[in-house]
Amino acid sequence: MTAPQTPPGRAPGTAVPGERRHLRDVLGSFATGIVVLTAGRAEPRGMTANSFTSVSLDPPLVLVCVARTAALHDLVLDEGAFAVSVLSADQEPVARRFADRSRPRGAREFEAVEAAPGPHTGAPLLAGALAWLECRLTAVHDGGDHSIMLGAVLEAHRSAEEPALLFHGGGFRRLAPARVRT
Repeated sequence: MTAPQTPPGRAPGTAVPGERRHLRDVLGSFATGIVVLTAGRAEPRGMTANSFTSVSLDPPLVLVCVARTAALHDLVLDEGAFAVSVLSADQEPVARRFADRSRPRGAREFEAVEAAPGPHTGAPLLAGALAWLECRLTAVHDGGDHSIMLGAVLEAHRSAEEPALLFHGGGFRRLAPARVRT
């Protein structure tokens, strides 16, 4: 196996500040799942995210990173709770809707999608999602231009096995379900 090429004058693995596009391209080589993060009972909001992961099974904890400038950011802090809908491959239009900065805000954000308020948080849970979780916000950490939000899982649900929606190389991709071995 050969080592990756390193640009002259740079140590392997280093990034140069200000090369934001290059760093996005490098990070985009890591495939991630796509979720819609939601919050709010009275005036719900949502956003597409791919910076979501499990942290612990005991106690059950997850984290999501939210840009400090995102409309959802302060709502999650105020509500102290959020919900996560893990998108199926058929939900690319939903992912695009909640990633569109020009979309309607508040309850109108959810007019084009089927959603129901979660029983614990009141945050919208999206129909057709592969899975959803409702979480109580337990900690917020500084993450540069984002906040790292840690949530205790209040309830989780998984639907039937379907292909997943992924983000890789700057675009949406589909992941087929695992084949059952016989």
